[in-house]
Formats: sequence, C-alpha cells, structure tokens
Amino acid sequence: MPSGVCARPATTRAAPWRAKADTPEGSNVAILRLPGSRCTLARLRILVVTATASEIAPSAATLREASRHEVDVLTTGVGMVATAAWCSRALARTRYDLALNFGVCGSFDPALGPGTVVHVVADCLAELGAEDGDAFLTLQELKLGGDDEFVNPAPPSSEALSALPAVRGITVNTVHGNDGSIAAVVERRRPQVESMEGAAFMYACLINEVPFAQVRAVSNVVERRNRGAWRIAEAIRNLGTAAVGILETV
Repeated sequence: MPSGVCARPATTRAAPWRAKADTPEGSNVAILRLPGSRCTLARLRILVVTATASEIAPSAATLREASRHEVDVLTTGVGMVATAAWCSRALARTRYDLALNFGVCGSFDPALGPGTVVHVVADCLAELGAEDGDAFLTLQELKLGGDDEFVNPAPPSSEALSALPAVRGITVNTVHGNDGSIAAVVERRRPQVESMEGAAFMYACLINEVPFAQVRAVSNVVERRNRGAWRIAEAIRNLGTAAVGILETV
C-alpha cells in the first residue's frame, strides 16, 4: 500500500487500493486513503474524521485490514471551526455513505471514567449565546435564528456501536478547568462529556444528509487542569479498538 495523503479530484475515482499523494493547498490538513479488502460484499464509502493524527494513527493499520469498506480519513485540526470547514468541504466534494468521528473527550459524569468509550448521540454549541451579568442567554432566549443543538436521528447499524454508552455532549472552544464555569455549564446543559469538535461534525453531516456517528474515548475528568490524571494513551488505545469493531460490524 503506498503511503501518503489523498485528495481525490471530483471527476476522478482512483482504485481503492491506491493512494495519490496530495495535500490541500496551504494546509497541513490531509485526507489519508485507507484501502478496504477486495471482496464481493457490499462496500460503503466511509469518511473517518479526527481532529489530530495521533487519535487514529495507532489503529490505522488495523483499520485497513478490518474494514471491507472504502475508508478515507480526514484530519481536520483542533476546534469546531476547522472541523466544520474541512468536513463541509469533504462532504460537498464526495458523496459518502457514512461518516464517523473518532476522538477523545473529557467527562463530567463520574460513571464515565478515563478510558471509557462512548457514543455521543446529542451535542450542542455550549458557548453560543450571550452573557447578561451572571446569566447566560441561549440563541432561543435571544430569539435569534440558528442551530446550537444537534441530535443523531438514525445512527448506523453496528453491534459494536450499539454496545457503547449513548451520552450527551457539549462542544466548546475552551475546555473547562475552572470550578465555577464547570458548575455553570453542568447546571445549564447537563452534559456528560465535552469535546472541541463534536457538534461541528454532527452539524456538517446533518446539513449534507450523511448518516453519522460520533465516538469518543474519555481521556480525563473535567476538573481543574490536572495533567497527571489524564490517561490519553489508554483512551486512544480503547478508541482504536472501538473504531475497528465499528468498521467490522457496520
């Protein structure tokens, strides 16, 4: 398998076991082509989205072997703006049968400790609104147009995905690490996990009418910043196992 990155021209479809080295102009973001095994079963065209290469790299080789489908991996960069922009571009250029977002997250829920893999079925843009003294006003309270809450209406059928806890998430520009702001967002939104990309991914898929799932592994408890308690390696390892299982059963 040739290594490298692949940005597929809209009018050209390369053989699934080949890759073209090309990176979107002026960016380090790339689409990495992962070939599925050649077989006679129905094959889906799947977009796997991650914020950073490190979240998927340890399991990339296994993903190649596990999936019978044609899989592209899009590394967007961190944050909701980068994720929204690059997902929208990818979904507009290519018609995918399914999109999967794999990443890590922080947990507000004591039952979801570090290393736990979850399926985020509802997410929201927790910071989108206005402050009024100590109060926070949502778009709805401001009577402004726009969407800030997203629900997955029809997750893909997968035994591995169905086995994961279904949770509520929030997406933020600044991850929480202050007791006061943690208490406020828990009171306002009742989240179980937080990420910096999830809602943007879900919104892009909903707009483009592509079935999707957001799957995350808990790397840390949401608390005052305590890197010594983070378990990123374990989270990424468990995330990779879950990703392989989902691609094998979807």
